[in-house]
Amino acid sequence: MEVLETIFWEEDVKAILAIPTGTGYNDESAWHAGEKGLFSERSAYHVYVEEEKRRSQRGIMHPLPFLDDPRRLRRLLSSCAALRTLTRLHALLIVSSSASSHHILSSCLATASARAGDLAAAESTLATAPTSPSSIAAWNALLAAHSRGASPDEALRVFRAIPAAVRPDSTTFTLALSACARLGDLATGEVVRDRASKAGYRNDIFVCSSLLNFYAKWGAMDDAVKVFDRMRKRDRVTWSTMVTGCVNAGQPVQAIEMYMRMREDGLEGDEVVIVGVMQACAATGDVRMGASVHGYLLRHAMRMDIVISTSLVDMYAKNRLFDQARRVFELMPHRNDVSWSALISQLAQYGNADEALGLFRQMQVSGLQPNSGPVVGALLACSDLGLLKLGKSIHGFILRRLELDHMVGTAVIDMYSKCGSLASAQLLFDKVVSRDLISWNVMIACFGAHGRGRDALSLFQEMKRNEVRPDHATFASLLSALSHSGLVEEGKFWFDCMVNEYGIEPAEKHLVCIVDLLARSGLVEEAKDLLASMHTKPTISILVALLSGCRNNKKLELGESTAEKILELQPGDVGVLALVSNLYAAAKNWDKVREVRKLMKDHSSKKVPGCSSIEIRGALHTFVMEDQSHPQHRQILQMVSKLDSEMRKMGYVPKTEFVYHDLEEGVKEQLLSRHSERLAIAFGLLNTSPGTRLVVIKNLRVCGDCHDAIKYMSKIADREIVCHPSAVPQVHMHCVCVVTPVEILARVVGDRTSEYMTQRSVAEVVEVYGTTTLPPPPTPGPIATSTPAVLGAPSRAFDAPSSVSAPASRSFHFPPAADPDGRRAASR
Repeated sequence: MEVLETIFWEEDVKAILAIPTGTGYNDESAWHAGEKGLFSERSAYHVYVEEEKRRSQRGIMHPLPFLDDPRRLRRLLSSCAALRTLTRLHALLIVSSSASSHHILSSCLATASARAGDLAAAESTLATAPTSPSSIAAWNALLAAHSRGASPDEALRVFRAIPAAVRPDSTTFTLALSACARLGDLATGEVVRDRASKAGYRNDIFVCSSLLNFYAKWGAMDDAVKVFDRMRKRDRVTWSTMVTGCVNAGQPVQAIEMYMRMREDGLEGDEVVIVGVMQACAATGDVRMGASVHGYLLRHAMRMDIVISTSLVDMYAKNRLFDQARRVFELMPHRNDVSWSALISQLAQYGNADEALGLFRQMQVSGLQPNSGPVVGALLACSDLGLLKLGKSIHGFILRRLELDHMVGTAVIDMYSKCGSLASAQLLFDKVVSRDLISWNVMIACFGAHGRGRDALSLFQEMKRNEVRPDHATFASLLSALSHSGLVEEGKFWFDCMVNEYGIEPAEKHLVCIVDLLARSGLVEEAKDLLASMHTKPTISILVALLSGCRNNKKLELGESTAEKILELQPGDVGVLALVSNLYAAAKNWDKVREVRKLMKDHSSKKVPGCSSIEIRGALHTFVMEDQSHPQHRQILQMVSKLDSEMRKMGYVPKTEFVYHDLEEGVKEQLLSRHSERLAIAFGLLNTSPGTRLVVIKNLRVCGDCHDAIKYMSKIADREIVCHPSAVPQVHMHCVCVVTPVEILARVVGDRTSEYMTQRSVAEVVEVYGTTTLPPPPTPGPIATSTPAVLGAPSRAFDAPSSVSAPASRSFHFPPAADPDGRRAASR
């Protein structure tokens, strides 16, 4: 039956008065229906119409029957779902019923008004009605309407306005705590908790659940655990609140422990619990627990919806188990932008940039438009591979289709910087009207990565003038910038300010920067004394920075003791063993070199081979040392020989100390000239027009000899040449720049430090990139052929319809690139 929606409207009454008599409706049947909660619109009308007829026939005027029966009137009020109905009924009460009847039912009327959405009328009714302990139901209805609506602050105002004579019940405190949780009002929440305890509801399950949610939502997990432990009965919702609360509060270990306790209590997790556990496993690296939960889902044939599947992809990917992540991803019947983002971002972050871009392209072809998550992952991949052209294309896509918010804007700035285009990064940063702390941090890091430490310091001071308070990530970026530029005194000064003025305890990343700054400036002993003064034991990264300084400054004794400490902490690490080997090689202690290399062999450790990549006409070309498989191999070697001859005329002397093998000097010089970055630069000079800027990316550091040689090459070719290991550019254009940190290549973005060290074997490089051929250049010159092609010809593939199938080869197409420098407009 329909609920009362319209009642006592003049036109409706007239229409019903015209209904012939004898229709079968009478007042008794109507009220019987009302008793059963089936009070319909038409039966109410007939009660009214029939009574009106009787009264007019007898010439008597008395209240309608249901107005004399409070029990029936309460039922009628509770059935009013529409505000219009309630308004008319309220008016009828005022006109027709006695004052006592009206006051008796005022609480019921206020409740009905609150439920119907007329909060002002409900509050007005309660304000004018006599105070009664039974009116708490009406106050709760008003409190609930505010608490669950858009005004939780109004709910707290109503809570404070409850008269002292009205005793709050469990529902009152539950609703008030819910409003406090929405507002994050911890102080008021504590007041409500105390009042609930004094009222005898300290252990009430509903109050405890609401209090638990209040604490968990705002990270007060110690208080939440106290409430949780004293609860006599816990349901699935309670456990879910604790698991997700621990995850959100940055306590993943405790979240997993809560899940284990939940299982011991005989309860299985729902979707919310499973997602929370997956997030905790991703944060702690507890793959066994994550896989165990995954196995449980499979064994019990539980429905794995898009949310659970995405959390599994994220958990496996963050733990670098990409085969498992791909398997779960491929089995998903439906994927949303979060699913794609989970895999793309992690692939890009952990050195699988080419595959990340392939997945990004597949997402476009599937017809799903990328949002900020996948786009940021694709930008990160472009940064890792140095694909400036593709990065500009993605920037253009962002300008046309997305909002350039803080996160996306920061990623674009970071991409331009890592691809060597500092001018574009700075121009975009200057155009950002609203800059958050992360934007400042990234731009400071950009200046530092390009060896412009004084510009980074100037920007840092501008940030302070804008009343943006620096955090630990800001100082990590600043110290790294000062370290790159060799600004020792400035670095020591701001390190001291960070500790004493801003009260920031030095973390690992700060100590790495300051130790690297001191060690590379020859102050190795001072760096050692600084570490000795620290309260905590130095980590491997800090010791490696010190060891690198010992090698460069030939401090063999300190280097050996540092190497021993590193090997105690991580005996089988290939990178550490290679660095120790290089230390002994620099000191010409070949017996120790052979001993360390034997240790590497015993641990089945193999040094990651260096490879360099360069993007030419949208194709990425990768070279390894002494690579002879390239179709242009002879032309490349001829160009390298020509450059070497010209450099020697200008005063270049090979630094053979960077060859860590016991070989003749002539052989060492030849090995230096065949380093992968030199082959990539020679290829770039052969296949680009004069004046074209060259950007070369290397998976490992650029050695000191190549650093000097590239500066000579830049002068000879009269070009800007950018060569950087992974994400730290070094720009050479007739200028002197400082070598970037040798082993520690860390970029700080916001609160996250990411290591961008691509560690691919030669076999992986060949498997990934394959071989293709570039078209010949339009002007006479060497034939431009290529081996590893990753990017195809430009097209409007960002706008590709869903019916287009994904290409079989590893090709990525992009729309017209963004032009942040305004060069095309200037050329016109």
